[in-house]
Amino acid sequence: MRFTSMLLLPILAFSSLSAHADAQDVTRLSQLLEKSKTITANFSQLTLDGSGTRLQETKGEMSVQRPGLFYWHTEAPQEQTMISDGQKVTLWDPDLEQATIKKLDQRLTQTPALLLSGDVSKISESFDISSKQAGEVMEFILKPKTKDTLFDSLNLSFRNGMINNMRLVDSVGQRTDILFSGVKANEPIPASKFKFVIPKGADVIQE
Repeated sequence: MRFTSMLLLPILAFSSLSAHADAQDVTRLSQLLEKSKTITANFSQLTLDGSGTRLQETKGEMSVQRPGLFYWHTEAPQEQTMISDGQKVTLWDPDLEQATIKKLDQRLTQTPALLLSGDVSKISESFDISSKQAGEVMEFILKPKTKDTLFDSLNLSFRNGMINNMRLVDSVGQRTDILFSGVKANEPIPASKFKFVIPKGADVIQE
């Protein structure tokens, strides 16, 4: 079973509800996200079950460019690549030689990669937001406004204004921690990074 799908695959519908998030917290998070038009980083990802047992450890690299462009590659042995070109999202599984393609709708997403690359003005439509600060680290706690999601909370932390880590917790206590390293902001990213050419003979699933 590929636990990375918890992070990569969900493109989940939500209802547009009135914002109850603290306006100051929304402003702070928006300002931190908006200052980085592009982000490149390496990441390490650890998934634990509700009792703290390790389920999976992976690492990889990511690139995002607002609005709507991202590249997220998880290394072997659980290799997967997810790419958004701003119109559609393609998930490539080389082991299965399978590409799954979904239409990208910025209003209908709660995927963490899309949060970093998406329209920050819509954050308070889908999340209640609070924050806390400890020294040089600012942490935001995002709670989805609907129950039809694969996670109950999403924590984002920034160190000295740069994305530092993410934590997702689901309804049964499973936790996914993603630590970013080598973070670079506002450097040019080749347009080819956000385009995926499906290999000849691959299975293609359109959703």
